Formats: sequence, C-alpha cells, structure tokens
Amino acid sequence: MSAGGFKAKHLAIVGLGLMGGSMALALRPYVDTITAVELDPGARDFALANKLVDCATDDLKAGVSDADVVILAAPVRAIISMIRNRIGAYLRSNTLLIDIGSTKEDIIDAMGVLPIGIQAIGGHPMTGKEQSGIEASDATLYRGRPFVLVATRRTTPATRLRALALVEALGAVPIEMDAHRHDRVVAAISHLPYLLSAALVATVAQEGDADDAVWKLAAGGFRDTSRLAAQDVQMMGDILSTNTQAVATLLAYFRMQLAILEAMLISRDEQKLAERLTPIREARLGWQQRQENNPK
Repeated sequence: MSAGGFKAKHLAIVGLGLMGGSMALALRPYVDTITAVELDPGARDFALANKLVDCATDDLKAGVSDADVVILAAPVRAIISMIRNRIGAYLRSNTLLIDIGSTKEDIIDAMGVLPIGIQAIGGHPMTGKEQSGIEASDATLYRGRPFVLVATRRTTPATRLRALALVEALGAVPIEMDAHRHDRVVAAISHLPYLLSAALVATVAQEGDADDAVWKLAAGGFRDTSRLAAQDVQMMGDILSTNTQAVATLLAYFRMQLAILEAMLISRDEQKLAERLTPIREARLGWQQRQENNPK
C-alpha cells in the first residue's frame, strides 16, 4: 500500500507535544478532520491558532469517539493507563489505534485485551530533536527515519496494512519486530546512553564543585557526550520504568567494559589497551559510514 493509500476521515491525536504536533502537521494532507486531546490549554490554543488541528479538547471520550484513526502520543505510562482503564470503551469498531511510545512490551500487553474489533498496533518512531513541546513541531520530523511497528493480539492483516500506509504517509521507514526485541534494542541505543550521559554529568559536576575550571574548559567532547542528560526527567523516568530488565542487564555489561579498561589503565599495558580500543573505534567508524551512505 502506498502513502496515497492512507486516508482518514477523522484522526484523533492524544498528546500535543513535539511528536503529536509533528504527526498532525505531517498527516494533514491525508485527513479530513484532526482532533487533539490534550490537558494543557496552552498547547491546545497553539494547535488551533496555527491550524495544526481542527478541534481540541481535554476530554478523552469526546476526542476519540468519532475517530477512525487514533494516535496515542502521550508519555508511556499515560498510554498504558488509557489503554487499560477506559479508551477501549470509547472507540468504534475498526478504529485503527496506534501508539508511539518509546517502550513496547507493557503497551502491547495492554492492547492485547482491548475489545475485539479495535485494530490496535504498537509503534515507535526513532526520531526527535533537542527542542520539546508543540512549538517545535515539524512536518518533516519523521521523514526518512525508522518507524517500528509491533503487532498485538488485536492486529489483523488489515491493521498492518493501514499502519504501514500511515508510516509511509509520514515519509518514515517501517521496521516490524516483536515487543521484546524492540525493548532490548532501544535499551542499548537509547536508554543506556541516557543513563551513561547522566552519570558523566554527575561525575563532572562533582569535579566542578572542587575546581570550576572544569566548566570553563568543557568543550565539544563534553558537549557531545553529555547532551542526552538534558532530556526531560519525567519522560525518561516513564521510559526507564517500563524497560528496567533490559536496561539493568546492559548496565551490568557496561560495568564489565569499564572494569576491563580500568584494569588496563592501572597495569599501564598500553599494547593491550590499544588492542582493546582499536575494534571499538572500527565499530563506531563502520556505523558512521553506514549512516553517511544512507542519509535521511
């Protein structure tokens, strides 16, 4: 199914942050009416004033009951709560329900017990930017970026085709995988790096308390490796709390890597240290080359 195959009479987007606002902008050409469900009146006013959406409400039932496509763009635990507690009773049969939460196993489990007839599928677009909030919305945010789709017990062949068409309409690249594999992968490439970045900043801040030259001399290397520590704490708390096992396992592996490097430093074995670091450098350069060969 091509991008032209995605059409919706009434799209409801639950959550008007960067991701939800960008969804509204990107899908506008394929939708007759867009309704936003958002608790923040400022975000609702901005979306209406800038014509990102046609209607906006803080009432979940009113916002989704007439929709034929519903996108849950709220924080992970809020998504799980909505699915478990009430949204199934508000949706019409054959409504496509897709979330864009950063972890999948808990969400997929919750979707699996929704009423039969709701076409539910999990999603996770691998994109973003340093600015947050609806004011940073960008219609091109998803273009060329991976968009993971995860089947649930309520995913029919028709559900899958509709979801693929939605992803293509966004200009994203669909990647299908199961929830457990997804959460293990994103723990390695997203959640672990956040914690490592936070630990780095905590370590440097401790040094900075003793000598403020640390902050005066900090430059590109520190900026690049500490960037993730500035992410929203509540959002990351939601994500980490729903992927604890995978993240804890990888933290243990990381401690082993640090211990190996520490032992080599203490022993002053420069040859072994070089032998250890060389394939690591090559792995990073190989990934960088693949990125350059496959630009957005």
